[in-house]
This record gives sequence, structure tokens and C-alpha cells, in this order.
Amino acid sequence: MLRYRTFNEADFEALRQLDLAAQHAADPGFDALPERERAGRLSTSHAALKFYERSEHSFVAQGEGMTGLAGAIFAQHVWQGDRPIVLVRTVLLSPGAPEQTAAGLLHAVVKSAYDSAVYEVHFPVTPALEGAAEQEEAHLVGGYGVCHLGTRAATAPGTRLGRAGGAA
Repeated sequence: MLRYRTFNEADFEALRQLDLAAQHAADPGFDALPERERAGRLSTSHAALKFYERSEHSFVAQGEGMTGLAGAIFAQHVWQGDRPIVLVRTVLLSPGAPEQTAAGLLHAVVKSAYDSAVYEVHFPVTPALEGAAEQEEAHLVGGYGVCHLGTRAATAPGTRLGRAGGAA
């Protein structure tokens, strides 16, 4: 059985290990990427973890008797000018995490948003979150694009759209 909870500084090293394991699972060539790209894909710098620790919408999943974490989700309030939303930035899953891990993490964010009177949760519907999105009865409103500026554009993850050179 998984337990979903907020995290604190005592979890930071386990979160860094989880992030690295998730990156290696997503891209076995991760270690061969340029340093700037490796750093850009990681979500667990000390500053990022301190920020998400305070966000009230970021959680970890841990199994009974489990060493390490099964998963984590990093989300934050974002003011839209007329109302707040909660924006999910990162979902990290340990290779071999129980099937319900992503759904439980997303549900924790949805509940925390509702409890703080925020009524929209925005997140990319990645393969890991498809089932969770269905369970939460999310509305699919389109793709999620990221423009990586500078040298990261050549090595960033995802399907590249537009011209091969990326010039405007």
C-alpha cells in the first residue's frame, strides 16, 4: 500500500535518487548527454526542492517497508490574473513503481487544490498520467509544448515540431 505525503528536507536525497532513476529509465543515454541538458532535465536542485516543499501541492509516494520513494509530483499555485490554478511541473516515477502511483500522486494534487479553493489543475497528459487523467475526469484541451531556448533546443526531450533548425 502506498502512502502519499508532503515532503521535507529529510527526503531531498531520496528525491534526487528518484529523479536520476526516472531520467535513466526515460533515456538510457542520459549520462552521455551534455551537462547542460542533464541539469535541465533534473527537477531536484536544492532550490527547486525548497520551493516545491513550500508549495503545498507537491507530494511523494512511499510504500510500506519500501526503501526509497515510489514517486513524486511537483506542483505550484499560479495566478492567472483573474483566478489561481495549480500547475503540475514534474511527475517522477521509480522504475517498477506500483501501477497506481501516478494516479495517487495526481489525486493528492487535485485534493490539495480543492482544499485551498483552487478549482483548476493543469498538467501535461504524459503516458504516465493518462490513466490518472481519466480517473480524475480531466478535460484534454490540447498538446503541451515547451520551447527550449539556446543550446538545449538541440538535445531537449520530446518530439520536435517545426523546422529542423528551429529558427523562426
